[in-house]
Amino acid sequence: MIDPHAHLRDWNQAEKETLRHGLSVAWRAGLDGVFEMPNTDPPLTSRRAIERRILDADRAVRELGVPIFHGLYAGLTADPAQLEEAVKAWREMFPRVVGLKLFAGHSTGDMGIVERAAQELVYRRLAALGFTGVLAVHCEKEELMKKRPDGGPDWDPGSPATHGQARPPAAEVASVNDQKELARAADFRGTLHIAHVSTPWALDLLRGRHSPEGTPLRFRLTSGLTPHHALLDETRMDGSKGMLLKTNPPLRPSPMPSMMLARLLKGEIDWIETDHAPHTLKDKMEGFASGIPVLPYHPRFLDLLRGRGVPEERLDAMCHGAICSAFGVDIPNRKRKPDLGLAAEYPWDPFGDSGVSA
Repeated sequence: MIDPHAHLRDWNQAEKETLRHGLSVAWRAGLDGVFEMPNTDPPLTSRRAIERRILDADRAVRELGVPIFHGLYAGLTADPAQLEEAVKAWREMFPRVVGLKLFAGHSTGDMGIVERAAQELVYRRLAALGFTGVLAVHCEKEELMKKRPDGGPDWDPGSPATHGQARPPAAEVASVNDQKELARAADFRGTLHIAHVSTPWALDLLRGRHSPEGTPLRFRLTSGLTPHHALLDETRMDGSKGMLLKTNPPLRPSPMPSMMLARLLKGEIDWIETDHAPHTLKDKMEGFASGIPVLPYHPRFLDLLRGRGVPEERLDAMCHGAICSAFGVDIPNRKRKPDLGLAAEYPWDPFGDSGVSA
């Protein structure tokens, strides 16, 4: 099984988690491969950083003594020369460089390409360079987020649930629509993957496989769902631990999470991804950090799906087959039994009484 969306930290963020620890947790959770995102510190936007990351990950795997696959996304900027370098890295270093990542809205780090004109440049350049791999996109439209005078998100740390109000569902939906339009206009020929979809309306846009003119799209569309966007709603952010659940995109109002889970059960979402994002307790409680450490709870989410009647072959598709097909990778699916005691080692259970262990 594979987690195609994780943040493994290390380097200047080693206090949050190291590569060795993150890969160890993934292996114990029953995963055979992990694809990590590029908003590390420093970010994975240059060939030099990518090569260094691969060497460090290889060292961690050797020290662990387990055959887990480590892949990464090259991060994108709006610099044409950097885009060419990223595509070249993917072409020459695939499958270790599994794809590219575009942050269409600011999240953790400073990699957002938020202007529509800059996003258009990215798609046109990728098309001109003949990129046919996976472009994963974090979709939140900055124009539809509520802002403070200094440009930051307008939310009250004393009331964590307001984080979702500052980054409303409309921001995700509009950004998904933008990416689909821009990819079509640029004649993009790769796979456009919308990461951590959290609203049914965004999913509806992805399920419509045709352009506004009714012609078939010349690129593939895929989507991923996280356990937290399937199980937790914004009311969980009320109270003293609410800040710990701050994530991007935010937890949504009920009944959106249950609607997303239902869509997953119907087979309308391509795969499961954790968006594993560890932080220090200090960073979380001070309101600076968005993200939840989800890898330890991946096995329990699969057990929940089994309890809802999802057969093993469907789980294999959502956690392995569909991912291998979209990325064009060949990673063994060992179907190992996960360490069910893994989650108990963590001091706080983000899912609590959500039913994740049902």
